[in-house]
Amino acid sequence: MKYLFAVVGIVLLGYLLSGCDLIRRKKEEKVSAPARKAIARVEDTYLYLDEMEGIVDPNTTAEDSAARVSAYINSWIRKQLLISEAMKRIDINEAEVERKVLDYRYSLIGYEYQNYYIQQHLNDSIADKEIETYYKAHIDNFILKQNIVRGTYIKVPKTAPRTSKLKDMIFSNKPKDHSELRSYCLSFSAAYHLGDSTWIEFDKLTANSPMAEIPNKVQFLKTSPYYETNDNEFLYFLKVDDYKISDNISPLEFVREDIRNILLNKRKVELAKALEEEVYENAVNQKKFEILYQ
Repeated sequence: MKYLFAVVGIVLLGYLLSGCDLIRRKKEEKVSAPARKAIARVEDTYLYLDEMEGIVDPNTTAEDSAARVSAYINSWIRKQLLISEAMKRIDINEAEVERKVLDYRYSLIGYEYQNYYIQQHLNDSIADKEIETYYKAHIDNFILKQNIVRGTYIKVPKTAPRTSKLKDMIFSNKPKDHSELRSYCLSFSAAYHLGDSTWIEFDKLTANSPMAEIPNKVQFLKTSPYYETNDNEFLYFLKVDDYKISDNISPLEFVREDIRNILLNKRKVELAKALEEEVYENAVNQKKFEILYQ
């Protein structure tokens, strides 16, 4: 069956490419369109060549195009078989189905226009003050669900050079040592996170390390500002500059991007509502509609 669909796909690809040119030429010459060419059938329902227009991207390879066409035909057949079986087994309120189809169509068209309108009018610049204000007003919504840390983590092979110097570089406050540590990590480490103002989940930071197996991580964070360990292949270095335990209030920096997305989404919703209201008010002023019965 898969082979059959592949063969059909290749043949149809040629039809699609030549068929589109033919239709275009016919339109330009203003002559009557040729009879529709059926390419699949389920009982009395047909899939026609012109219904396949747009299925294949012109830049797609012949092999991928054939696969795309075959997959579409196979999907169409399966859906038609299911519809046919449903019509035999249950009572279908076709008027209700048509209403739902129209509602869905209108929703899709409206959604596309709303997206276009939002893209044209959205101001995506969110001031820090706005983020801070939202954070303070909704602080109970930002409870940590995991332990987070700020600090330095380095995973390096045991065979790497100068591993005995890593601790000194990690604790150094000299810009030169910071630069050297970063270069070292880029050259030799298997994973690293260098200390800055960024908060990160402790479990994410220490994944694939012996520290992932620590049973009481809260106690570990409270008592281990610096920790070294190893396994058969790697050495692990962890320096914790600060930490926050789960079920406490999240620091603003950890949720800043989340808040920014929340505020952007609020603006999008407001723009969508404004568009709907603007269209309605214009229609009222221009008497574009009327209610013909009560």
